[in-house]
Amino acid sequence: MLSAVAALQFVILIVLAVVLLAEPVSQRVTEAAQAKVLAPVAKKPTARAAATSTAPRLSRSKTTVIILNGNGRAGAAATTAERVRRIGYSIGSVGNAPSTDYVRSLVMYRRGHAGEGRRLARDLGIKVVGPLDGMKRSQLLGAHAAVIIGG
Repeated sequence: MLSAVAALQFVILIVLAVVLLAEPVSQRVTEAAQAKVLAPVAKKPTARAAATSTAPRLSRSKTTVIILNGNGRAGAAATTAERVRRIGYSIGSVGNAPSTDYVRSLVMYRRGHAGEGRRLARDLGIKVVGPLDGMKRSQLLGAHAAVIIGG
């Protein structure tokens, strides 16, 4: 009889422990599951992202650059073209920009040549770099990038 009472007390203690501990444990498991399900998913780079990488694909000698004078000072484009040539780039053409009110110099690049455009801007110390804007690809005459000399 004594062992039956001890066994009954033991069962009651286990039931109480489960009842008292089950709620906090259940709540923690639920919170952990929600955190995992709602966590942001890391995106894998797509083939397009890899194709538009900012690493230059062409060497300097294979990168053709068009130089345009956008400040109106005579000889500005020719001087910059000579500097670009000395760095190792191929010069496509030298001329005047449609406007002469550029305050800052800038580099624009053709689609797929962001790396070349950024490298060219870095080589020339130009801070403004971006894709073709306000220029048509046909205006580049086959060049990969354009430098517009500003004031």
